[in-house]
Amino acid sequence: MPSRVHAILVVRPEGRTPAAAHLKRTIDALRAQTQPVDALTIVLCGGDAALTEIAAASGAEGVITAPHSTGFAAATALATPRLTGDAVWLLAQDTAPEPQALTRLAGALELAPSLAMVAPKLVRWDDRTEIVSLGVSMSGFGRSVELAADELDQGQHDAAADVLGSDIRGVLVRREDWRVLGGLDPALAGADEGLDLGVRARLAGDLVTVVPSARVAVAGDGVASLPEGHRASRRAFAVRTAELHRRLSYAPGFAVPLHWLSLLPLAIWRTIMHLVSKEPGRVWPEWLATLRVLVRLDHVARARGRIRAVRRVGWPRLASLRVSRTQLRLRLDGDAEPTAPVRSDLRFFTGGAAWVVLGAILVSVAAFPALLAWPALGGGALAPMQDTVARLWADAGFGQRSVGLAEIGPADPFSAVIALLGTLWPFAPARAMVLLWLAALPLAVLGAWFASTRVTERSSLRLTAAVAWALAPTFLAALSEGRAAGVLVHLLLPWLFYTASVAHRSWAAAGAASLLLVAVIACSPSLAPAFVLLWSATLLLAALVTRGRGLGQIVWLFVPSVVAFAPLVWHQVRVGNPWALLADPGVPYAGGTVAADAVGRFFLATGFPLSDPGGWSSLLAGAPTWWVPLLAAPIAVLALLAVLTPRWVSGAALLVIAGAGLATAFAAIGVAVSFVDATAVAIWPGAALSLAWLGAIGAAMVTLDAGVVNRMRVVRPVAAVLALAALAVAAVPVLTLSFRNELALTNGPASTLPAYVAAEGRDDARLGTLVLDPDDTGLHVRVVWGGSETLGGQSTVISTRDVVDASDREVADLAASLVTSSAGDAVSGLATRGIAFVLLTPGDPATADAAATLQLSASTALDQLGGLDTVGETSRGTLWRVTEAIAPRAEPSRMTRDTALLIAGVQIGVVVIALLLAIPTTASRGTARRSPRIVGPTPGETR
Repeated sequence: MPSRVHAILVVRPEGRTPAAAHLKRTIDALRAQTQPVDALTIVLCGGDAALTEIAAASGAEGVITAPHSTGFAAATALATPRLTGDAVWLLAQDTAPEPQALTRLAGALELAPSLAMVAPKLVRWDDRTEIVSLGVSMSGFGRSVELAADELDQGQHDAAADVLGSDIRGVLVRREDWRVLGGLDPALAGADEGLDLGVRARLAGDLVTVVPSARVAVAGDGVASLPEGHRASRRAFAVRTAELHRRLSYAPGFAVPLHWLSLLPLAIWRTIMHLVSKEPGRVWPEWLATLRVLVRLDHVARARGRIRAVRRVGWPRLASLRVSRTQLRLRLDGDAEPTAPVRSDLRFFTGGAAWVVLGAILVSVAAFPALLAWPALGGGALAPMQDTVARLWADAGFGQRSVGLAEIGPADPFSAVIALLGTLWPFAPARAMVLLWLAALPLAVLGAWFASTRVTERSSLRLTAAVAWALAPTFLAALSEGRAAGVLVHLLLPWLFYTASVAHRSWAAAGAASLLLVAVIACSPSLAPAFVLLWSATLLLAALVTRGRGLGQIVWLFVPSVVAFAPLVWHQVRVGNPWALLADPGVPYAGGTVAADAVGRFFLATGFPLSDPGGWSSLLAGAPTWWVPLLAAPIAVLALLAVLTPRWVSGAALLVIAGAGLATAFAAIGVAVSFVDATAVAIWPGAALSLAWLGAIGAAMVTLDAGVVNRMRVVRPVAAVLALAALAVAAVPVLTLSFRNELALTNGPASTLPAYVAAEGRDDARLGTLVLDPDDTGLHVRVVWGGSETLGGQSTVISTRDVVDASDREVADLAASLVTSSAGDAVSGLATRGIAFVLLTPGDPATADAAATLQLSASTALDQLGGLDTVGETSRGTLWRVTEAIAPRAEPSRMTRDTALLIAGVQIGVVVIALLLAIPTTASRGTARRSPRIVGPTPGETR
């Protein structure tokens, strides 16, 4: 005799899903059963007029109304007191059984009295040939594992029977077992409910089986389904909550405290793993689930009580139904998509790139041969580096600055870049700068070659782009003038393009690009507006074209930059000087930068950042050089033709990059926010020109790869050779500076202070030196701590200050007291502030007589002061030593130290997250291999 079945149908509308249509189909399917249900109870979660009307017309024996937030477990509990018959059938609004489903489920239940529950085969709502779920098991650590899911139904699993559990949808449970087991556990958050019910039934000595011949169609949007699509975070939260709750519920009593104590460390470890596996979207659900389970021990106690009340057999009886670690690994490997790679070979060696890099090394050694013997690099915009890694990183943190009397504030992010560079050669950090200059040309070639792989598959064009990038006038200008920030920007930009152009594809690329972006902006903050513009446009395109796919990766690109610059932004905005955020880091240096006039802007428009384009005016000694800017014309013409090619979309995007860089250069040359003594220094436009060159060279390669020049086979190589020849001619003066003994770079110095002070400062960085620098405008004063002014110790907070503060007044008063006859206790004032030396520089011999007079009077006054001993004349000027007891420099306050630790912790944390995202995994490499190297649409053949 067939069992009497009471069906519980739980209905809850979810957003825009067609709940009414699904409910109608489910009710119609119930009416069409060959064995009709004996009773139907509908639980309506949330008020919906259409659903209420359908439920009222369904003929159900009862309709229960519950709040919208009611879960499937709680809804079935509301209907349990109304149950009649021998079995309860659990359904949702999107669970439509086939006509024979109940007959076959009830038949299986009748034939085996030891069965507590039977489960159907769940198939896709709109495609019943695809299996959604057929049995669930779990691993040794409690992870739920679908035994058959997301595969075509070819009868391959129809012999399945005994299982540990199942999906809860469509499950038929004996009413007595349902009552004894206590129904579903609401603490599972909607996940693994069928698995948990099956485990408890098995522990009670009953059996659980699946009936593959009973099929139920599910849409996946009902109250009993896990969230999908844009609600993936909710799904991850539910799954992790259920997993942790079951772990505490199933564990032996003595192990529960250990498991509970391990929840937070485990969340930290899994956070790292989520980042490494490029799944940052699962980090927040992980912590929410952990905290929820951590504080809801009462739910764990109730779950353990239910298990204790029904348990008749031990856990070893369930071991054969669990999935072993080997089976789990094979199952995961089997899920890997066997898609053949579509990415072509890189051809770094076979395509000639290795030979070009080697050639660039030879050119670099030939252009800068003296650097092979130099231990340190100086001249131009360079300054000495700290002599230890610890001091390099101390300069990069919030706190006391290495210049100024009592300056406390944020470091420029550029200081961290310098610290990282020095760390690469930890035994002699200054040597790292020498090696950077020697390796600059080959590194530029290498970076540009990889960047060009995003534009073209042709090896010849990749080599053309690499050489053109290394010969860019702005790069050579930065090398010749000792602009470390400009050199680093030019070396990093190709890698930023290489990674950021595919950031929407993977988190690995986004993580790497975010770190490169913060390094580029740290070296040239004036590029930030251009990057914000490009980033915003990319966000808009991702939202419109890809419907938000990859939006999270693109948003992340700027997160490390925002965190790195936040302290500096806060400080400059607080003091009312926000424009100072655009200042170039490092030593303020004007050099030979073009003027902000018509001629200067013409040079900028042609890619030359110096008033002497390419150095040809000096080389030709007054001969006409009007033709030099025309050497950039071949690249410019080829770049503009990119919009006429079949790949005009890529060409236009690269031209936008070039335009953003050129506009930034035009704007930067007219902005002066840094000061050297009383002289304003304009922002270096070369970094922006590097961005413009990046876009222009990329667009030119698009033209050569797929443009009108390809109509004749001979045109492409001729155009490429012409462009490179023009750039090579422009580079001749800079690359021959060493042969002409006109190289501005020098061997060192190791310190900007006398050797005596440098030796003392090496042992105690808290000793200060008061530097007096006379010129025809007056006496300029500054305080330097330690053995030297350093590149990483420079601070835009000080160099961009346009108002006099209390510290400046105090230094000025000290200097005035020293160089006047009414000195009083001036020397004591130095000693109490930690200043041990006074240095009077000789000044510039080319200055007016007023400077010499001021220098003489200051020297005379200092010689007459008691408490000052003359050390003597040095290469840096005349040095005096304070003979009184020197008080150590005042330590920063507790609040300053705490602020420094907080800032460092947050910034290091974000960098670690970005690094974990950037680390490639097997899965991310496999995904990359299935993606083309070239970015953007590529109509037609481009080889």
